[in-house]
Amino acid sequence: MAAIMPAAARPTAATASATSAPLAAALLAAADLLVAVRAGRNVEVALSGMPLEGSLRAAAMDLTYTALRAYGRGEFFLSRLISRPLAEPRLHALLLIALARLEAQPVRAHTTVDQAVAAAATLAGGRFKALVNAVLRNFLRRREALLAAAETDEVARHQHPAWWIARLQQDHPEHWQAILAAGNTHPPLTLRINRRRIASAEFLARLDAAGSAAQVLAGGAVRLAHPVAIERIPGFADGLCSVQDAGAQRAAFLLDVQDSQRVLDVCAAPGGKSAHLLELAEIELTALDVDAARAARIGDNLARLGLAATVKVGDGATPDTWWDGRPFDRILADVPCSASGVVRRHPDAKWLRREADIARFAATQRRIIDAIWQTLSLGGKMLYATCSLFAAENEEQVAAFVGRHADAVRLPLAGSASALCLQLFPDAEHDGFYYALLQKT
Repeated sequence: MAAIMPAAARPTAATASATSAPLAAALLAAADLLVAVRAGRNVEVALSGMPLEGSLRAAAMDLTYTALRAYGRGEFFLSRLISRPLAEPRLHALLLIALARLEAQPVRAHTTVDQAVAAAATLAGGRFKALVNAVLRNFLRRREALLAAAETDEVARHQHPAWWIARLQQDHPEHWQAILAAGNTHPPLTLRINRRRIASAEFLARLDAAGSAAQVLAGGAVRLAHPVAIERIPGFADGLCSVQDAGAQRAAFLLDVQDSQRVLDVCAAPGGKSAHLLELAEIELTALDVDAARAARIGDNLARLGLAATVKVGDGATPDTWWDGRPFDRILADVPCSASGVVRRHPDAKWLRREADIARFAATQRRIIDAIWQTLSLGGKMLYATCSLFAAENEEQVAAFVGRHADAVRLPLAGSASALCLQLFPDAEHDGFYYALLQKT
């Protein structure tokens, strides 16, 4: 599910201001974030509990996301630079953060080593200073040999877990390498214009006046040439636009909403697709999410855009707890998934996920779509959507659903006479998404 402000877009946008933070402090803060991820927490949750502000927060996030994208390589390098496992988690994380920065910014190697040693001086009374200095300088001396060796190791080369690589090889034998490469890049920052408040030409003129070069993509999505902080996007605070990936913007168009229809958006938080549906047609929309805190964000985001919907807290798998019995004409089933198509925005997901999680997500998806199908009117349409690249969550899930429901028919997607699904792979324009349209007959 695509967020209105993608989490990983923020550190990318903040990189320009990150240099104003003391690097040693930023390295330590990033190490703490990485320790939290290694313990099973995602970056955003860990960050919410840390007293970081301003340029220090921006720098720590940038360093953390850089290290997480290169995590497979960092562990590979570290295993060849130390003789035994490190018992101190913050030391281990600090070295991973520093190694990632050394590879990403080789021209700043001296500063990185100096500041990493300064950061180590605050750990365990400074007894790790010499170790950090030795490991990082050893990496610089052996850099070319280590980089060459990393190309022979699958996880280090592709910077994804081995099971993840194997699944992509199986599900997308012609595209898996391009998918993995895209997953290690910085994501684009893409906007959706709120056409209820401003015409596209006028909004583009505002961007130009602000010095923000942009490209208009298919469907009217606007990709900025250079990411910026949201407060610098003209009209964002006034509801003239939202941050939403171009691939996520496909959903509202594919659902084919018409004026006066009753529409359900399941798993709707934080409300990006709900808002887009409301911008396209005069509909009666119910936005549902199981998490009360995330559901509250739907209302906040709709209010900024000048839109209104009925926001409910509830589980899509149990309609009897929230459904009033009136059928919906359209349903957007943007179900929970592995988020394998958006890992460049959330690189921690690559290392937090386990292969067994795919079956768990598939079971949750099955419960939700089986339950909400009963709330769809005869002749109504349901768009099944994920930000996943794994077949078990996508094509296999939809095929099994049609096999269970004799009244379900797959429809060609808009713009195609025969395509019964759309699998987007992450590239320079959009993240990875899957869509399939079903009609109740």
